[in-house]
Amino acid sequence: MEHGARGVGQGGPNGAAVLEGRGLRVRFAGSTALDVPGVGLQAGEIFAVIGPNGAGKSTLLRVLGLLELPGEGDVIFQGRPVPRNGRERLAVRRRLASVFQEALLCDATVQANAELGLRLRGVTGGEAAAGVAPWLVRLGIEHLAERRARTLSGGEAQRLSLARAFAVKPEVLLLDEPFAALDPPTREELLGLLQRLLREEARTALWVTHDREEALRLGDRVGVMMAGRLLQVGRPPEVFGHPVSEAVARFVGVETILPGRVAADRQGLLTIDVEGAQVEALGRRRVGERVLVCLRPEDLTVRRREEAVPRDSARNRLEGFVTETVPLGAQYRVHVDCGAPLVALVTKQSLEELKLGPGSLVLVTFKASAVHVIPR
Repeated sequence: MEHGARGVGQGGPNGAAVLEGRGLRVRFAGSTALDVPGVGLQAGEIFAVIGPNGAGKSTLLRVLGLLELPGEGDVIFQGRPVPRNGRERLAVRRRLASVFQEALLCDATVQANAELGLRLRGVTGGEAAAGVAPWLVRLGIEHLAERRARTLSGGEAQRLSLARAFAVKPEVLLLDEPFAALDPPTREELLGLLQRLLREEARTALWVTHDREEALRLGDRVGVMMAGRLLQVGRPPEVFGHPVSEAVARFVGVETILPGRVAADRQGLLTIDVEGAQVEALGRRRVGERVLVCLRPEDLTVRRREEAVPRDSARNRLEGFVTETVPLGAQYRVHVDCGAPLVALVTKQSLEELKLGPGSLVLVTFKASAVHVIPR
């Protein structure tokens, strides 16, 4: 599955795409940077593309945004192929807007920078000022209108970039990790603000990021990109809960991936032999098939083994001992050896109440429905 993408199509699930790419290929210095047979954005949706650094995400955004020509393939806008050069290509590009990680600002005032997008599209004078005024207010920078752009903080500069982009009323907004360089509080504030603006304006947007939490928060659909290829596209619950390959699983936060073999299939309830343990999962697989058992850390519950634990809907109950606890702010990552190595997330409060630490004897429980099985 590494070179094929489940769910990759010309648009989203509800109809024709506003902006799409077909047969896109880009090579740099003899290496393939982009190889995407088909991808598209529907009107009003936020499509989040995630992947590690160097995966080709920014190249895809630049190609779809008409800022870079692919070596092969076509960009389709509103159902019509975009020419590779000429006035028609420029006219289509002016119906799009891009915001990048580094704010691209001129050495001028905030007001002048905000109006730049409109002026490049032939809007001048008072009309341009009126066009950006509400966006300066909505982005919270109207009081900075006469400031020089070079004096802005990183967060203020990105607010200005967003105001300039929204002011041109783009049919598609392309966002290339716009908040990656910001401090966490500023990033969180701007993420919430941008999410509201995109929903209120029903903007079609392509969001490129390496941060899976951003994709989960903003994306109507999510695409996972690696080595220039879209490996999986779908709704966030599908991509994050049912990854198509080990590489995708690891990137979307599946921390327990165990090799196993199907021991039994009882009308859709599988028993899988893993390292020193058995796991029950839902699905249909051939007995004897070699598989990977995938578990997200938030789906595992950890208790002290000596606790009286009533039977519940969690079919899987594995005994083990804690090997390591790793602090993650308000949560802890707890590594447990149950014969097979498991990773769970617990709150700091639970960790302290249970007095969990290396060597603690524990019971790990999880539902059969929490287990995702992929071929090995």
